[in-house]
Amino acid sequence: MNVASAVQPTRDDTNTEWWRGAVIYQIYPRSFQDSNGDGIGDLLGIAQRLPHVASLGVDAVWISPFFTSPMKDFGYDVSDYCDVDPMFGSLADFDILISTAHRLGLKVFIDLVLSHTSEEHPWFKLSRTSRDNEKADWYVWADPKPDGTPPNNWLSIFGGSAWQWDGTRMQYYMHNFLVEQPDLNFHCMDVQEALLKIARFWLGRGVDGFRLDTINFYVHDKELRDNPPLPEGERNPITAPAVNPYTWQNHLYDKTQPENLEFLKKLRVLMNEYNAAAVGEVGEDLRGLEVLGEYTGGDDKIQMSYAFELLSDKMPTAAYIAGVFEQVEAVAAQGWACWAFSNHDVPRHLSRWKMSEAGARCFNTLMMCLRGSCCIYQGEELALPEAEIAFDDLQDPYGKKFWPAFKGRDGCRTPMVWEPSNQNGGFSAGHPWLPVSHEHLNRAVSTQEQDPAAILHHYRRAIAFRHAHRALMTGEQTGMQAEGDVLTFTRSEGEETIFCAFNLSPEPGLLAMPEGEWRQIGIELGSAGPAPDGRLHLGPWQPALLMKAA
Repeated sequence: MNVASAVQPTRDDTNTEWWRGAVIYQIYPRSFQDSNGDGIGDLLGIAQRLPHVASLGVDAVWISPFFTSPMKDFGYDVSDYCDVDPMFGSLADFDILISTAHRLGLKVFIDLVLSHTSEEHPWFKLSRTSRDNEKADWYVWADPKPDGTPPNNWLSIFGGSAWQWDGTRMQYYMHNFLVEQPDLNFHCMDVQEALLKIARFWLGRGVDGFRLDTINFYVHDKELRDNPPLPEGERNPITAPAVNPYTWQNHLYDKTQPENLEFLKKLRVLMNEYNAAAVGEVGEDLRGLEVLGEYTGGDDKIQMSYAFELLSDKMPTAAYIAGVFEQVEAVAAQGWACWAFSNHDVPRHLSRWKMSEAGARCFNTLMMCLRGSCCIYQGEELALPEAEIAFDDLQDPYGKKFWPAFKGRDGCRTPMVWEPSNQNGGFSAGHPWLPVSHEHLNRAVSTQEQDPAAILHHYRRAIAFRHAHRALMTGEQTGMQAEGDVLTFTRSEGEETIFCAFNLSPEPGLLAMPEGEWRQIGIELGSAGPAPDGRLHLGPWQPALLMKAA
């Protein structure tokens, strides 16, 4: 079938809450599709492959950074916010991507990195020349202690001190990430205005919203107070791996400051002009859901925030997921989460959780039934495992620094596999920037398209199931509990009530039917119905989805 012609545009600019319950597909530009044979994915390559994304039935795409950059952190170090790095194409190519996406009924989020720039950004180049130039206070500069050491004990997520000495200004500058990524000073109102102008530039170019990188890192404590130590038993390595001493501090002062909310309110006012939305990324080990609630509650800040709880190292059990949503209800009931199992920063969940494909299908169906919006990472719909990358092929500076205890993020960033007929999986006619995993080739898109039993088709069915039920998109979620390995909850909106049960186990499960009259739905997703004994007999990794009789 011609996928492009089969997709019916669904763009609706009158719905101001189009983002609520949306399914978002994350694209890592370097690894999606190379259109010019240089081995690196680009914007025209994305445009070429958008019919595949649209065929999944998702609502939007999130495109990781493509701005002009020295690529010390693969685009998260921006040197020009308002242009495309030549490696990815041009602004004209971006316009083609936007028009293609909109024609296919897809919204477009772009990854806006506002907390820091590249050291090559003209703002920083000027800022570091003296203490009295027009950009002197656009970055976080501080005098050393009398003994010449950094101003305080703040640490970088990429290892070592968060302070770097500059011999011209005879001061330290702050960098929460790489040394080459100096942090902007959000206490300077000129900085905030400049960043809002950048957001307006892209909104005017047709983007429908932003994924806001490290959204709680924008503002730092003006007094530069030391972070207190964090007892070993309280450490929760989410934002950094356990081998990084960053996890040994309670980050009270280097991020998540109350002034952050004032900037988010300004950004929301701007986005409202364009009916745009944002999904924030909260990097917070100890109270991430609480911050999510603060940043997304009400209608005057950002619409939704990325949640890391289901990006966990170990497979989430029924009890764990019930606990997460109990916490959501306690600290973020008025907020809106965006859930994900995989992304460009963590090992793919099929490998991370040592999960079978049957388990992956069950978890995909589960995600489509949870309250919140959700993100699917490219290749997830193919059940790609984490790729094994030799040290000599490693590109990620994070992995090089902490190898072998932490092997970096390249294993989830290898090129997308479109067809199995060459070693590059249809990604590029040239030499790919990361090697294509041979293990991935037999899971290519073209192969799975021809197999009705492939997981690719399951993803399409699960996403369509979500869209077919308003209760799953935007409804209330109640009664979540774990009965052994079985997770149960109810979703409801208006006259529609759906009972959801998931056996998150390779062993059979047994469950009593909920009270009332129910009919089986979701048969296309392997949903179980009531047995002759009036109970639900769930096979390994099987859901049961029931609609309450009117």
